[in-house]
Amino acid sequence: MADNIAILKKYNFWDGMFPDLGFIRRDYLDKIRSFTGNRLVKVLVGQRRAGKSVILRQTIKDLVAQGVSPANIFYLNKEYTDFDFVSDYKDLDMLIKAYLELQKPHGKVYLFVDEVQDIAGWERLVNSYAQNHVDNYEVFISGSNAHMLSGELATLLSGRYVEMQVFTFQYEEYVAYLELEKGKASFLAYLKSGGLPELFMLPNDEVKRNYLSAIRDAILLRDVVQRFNIKDTRLLEDVFAFLVNNASNLVSVNTLVNYFASKNRKTNYETLSNYISHLSGAFIIHQAERYHIKGKDILSGNCKYYMNDLSFKNFLYPGFSYGYGYMLENLVYLQLRHAGYQVYVGYIRNREIDFVAIKNDRTIYIQSAYMLNEQTTIDREYSQLEAIPDHHEKYVVSLDDLTLPNRGGIRHIQAWNLTDSVLH
Repeated sequence: MADNIAILKKYNFWDGMFPDLGFIRRDYLDKIRSFTGNRLVKVLVGQRRAGKSVILRQTIKDLVAQGVSPANIFYLNKEYTDFDFVSDYKDLDMLIKAYLELQKPHGKVYLFVDEVQDIAGWERLVNSYAQNHVDNYEVFISGSNAHMLSGELATLLSGRYVEMQVFTFQYEEYVAYLELEKGKASFLAYLKSGGLPELFMLPNDEVKRNYLSAIRDAILLRDVVQRFNIKDTRLLEDVFAFLVNNASNLVSVNTLVNYFASKNRKTNYETLSNYISHLSGAFIIHQAERYHIKGKDILSGNCKYYMNDLSFKNFLYPGFSYGYGYMLENLVYLQLRHAGYQVYVGYIRNREIDFVAIKNDRTIYIQSAYMLNEQTTIDREYSQLEAIPDHHEKYVVSLDDLTLPNRGGIRHIQAWNLTDSVLH
């Protein structure tokens, strides 16, 4: 146990000293702070390498800055091989108890466990500490799989947790980190790059490509193959590649069945449906269902799939014909999700609306277009929104240099101004 405690000391901040914690992701810290001071379990979910671990460590520093003693904070990151000895909840419980004996904290204890899904039976430990009515604990956890809250923990806690999804750098974070001026030039640079936090520190495209390949492989292996005992790993990777190269297009499972049949690949509807679900559960892709605007219900069948980060397309699958318009649509989807909206593909009177975004009592409709440089393009994009009979907000987002005047209450927004002008 002495060796284990030494490892724990290495990664904790009990001396009050913090290493460089990188770019401060203030939106997430502010949201987490708004939920602290209670027994709600704070759960950060999102794709691996999106920045969850950094945000947890930044939260620890934030707590210390607010007056919490460093000795009252326990931190463990299961991704570190040094913690391979923590295989199940009993191992973790023993380590927490050893920490309590060593530090003897007074008052509330804050428990941070990173990539908690890699600890067998973690749900029991989290529930036990979070609901302990004798001692005072506040629990923060992170995980890289959407299914981690779909089972026992959700039942045990029955709503006594708050979930926050962490995305890769949004455009506003990108320009702040690189100290760029907001505008078309920096937005196009972001479009051609992506938002993975560590990507910006790499020296050239070859290194970035290797980095992205390693992330993809780690996600597929650890969050899909190992978790669900996938046998045909090549098929899984090919499904991911297909969805990346067809992002922003309507796709059905039958589309994939027919595609692989045309390549003489043996598979079936159930297998492909499961693979898509697993990829979505690992947060590497997102599914946007079709929404009937008039009937206000979900339509089965075709969906759209969006990448969690454009870097997968830009560096791993660059050869497939894929225009700026599709990439812009992908980014608009991510901006809406980051802002907390439920996002659907709208459908009304045989017309497709790129996005129906719903948050609390606010609904907005958005058309995304590369450029509005011809009247036929302008008429096409605006007419889609004009077909909607209600009075919710309507926007057309594009990469044009100039902003077009309002048309029947429909506003034109330049893509780099979407968050500041509409979503905040």
